Amino acid sequence: EIFSLLISTIFIVEASSDILSTFSSPTTSFAKALLTLTIAFTTFSTSAILKSLRNTPYFTKTIRNNISNFAPTLGVLAGSILAKWAAHAHGSYATLPALSIPSSTFATTSGRPWIVPLLQLPLWARLASFFPALMATVLLFLDQNITVRVVNNPQYKMTKGRRGNHNRSNVLDGMHADMLIISFLTAATSLVGLPWLVAATVRSISHVRALSKFNEQGQIVGTIEQRVTGMAIHALIGSCVLFSKPRALLTQVPLPVLMGLFLFLGTSALPGNEMFERIKALFQEKYSSGSSDTTSSTQRKTFRWTNKVPTKVVNYFTLLQVACLYAMFWVKSSPVGVLFPIIIAMLSPLRFALEKYNVIDKKYMDILDSD
Repeated sequence: EIFSLLISTIFIVEASSDILSTFSSPTTSFAKALLTLTIAFTTFSTSAILKSLRNTPYFTKTIRNNISNFAPTLGVLAGSILAKWAAHAHGSYATLPALSIPSSTFATTSGRPWIVPLLQLPLWARLASFFPALMATVLLFLDQNITVRVVNNPQYKMTKGRRGNHNRSNVLDGMHADMLIISFLTAATSLVGLPWLVAATVRSISHVRALSKFNEQGQIVGTIEQRVTGMAIHALIGSCVLFSKPRALLTQVPLPVLMGLFLFLGTSALPGNEMFERIKALFQEKYSSGSSDTTSSTQRKTFRWTNKVPTKVVNYFTLLQVACLYAMFWVKSSPVGVLFPIIIAMLSPLRFALEKYNVIDKKYMDILDSD
């Protein structure tokens, strides 16, 4: 919960900071800053409104679902078209910076050989790299596992990828097989100096929600489990790397559109996160079981811990999570950011310490921290 909320927070904070920084930039006029805000808001609001179309009575169910599934794409198109219209109507005064992508073919940026010459490093440097490598390993391991567990949340009612409760230690189990492949890919990309591959939390959540099946009440009843969309996504990414025309098309996307898209991705991953729901509950009016305000009572969501865990314990647990979230965000943005994996690794011992030293009763912790 904390890590997933951290990723969403990073998306939201970074996108918001990029938008607001245009107002304080000495090289950007106030009019262009307002245009940046307008384009970003257009992308965000279009994506959010079309995404929520699924739960409205408009059009047919098939049309609603298709529009909802492609809401981010339509939002990007809306923002890009508006930016192009502004640039066409007002010239350079309204021309916004666009995504910068190398126009050359797939090659190393410095012209170095593809295989990184590791043996040219001094012996002490090769030995000293063990410590940052260890922290990077912890980060990749936790990032992969946390994202996979978030995506495999029981609310999505997925059945494939696991080999059953009796045989989950098998290496061919979905989670073990993913980690095995990730380890091979990490070793290979390290040798050629390419970025490491690991599950992306926010985009993975957006993907599985786009594949979710809903009933008339808007509740998830299952997930379309297939490999077509994943293969298509990475085929398109590969085409942008290998071919010039897809790259040229991406360079037409203004940066404010990407800011609005990241803002949407960050906010769209928040619903369903139980920590986020408990944070909202901190600011909501509390009602007793005998409350006469039936309208407000019926509008409140009920969760696993509702009427099972005292409100004081729920709030205490939530504030501890918020403190951990703040610590992780601060370390990530500080000069000691290299210690970020250690902070993540300490979350698990902290959780068991709360239970061991009876800070939170075990029966309450099992409810608050269950899958």
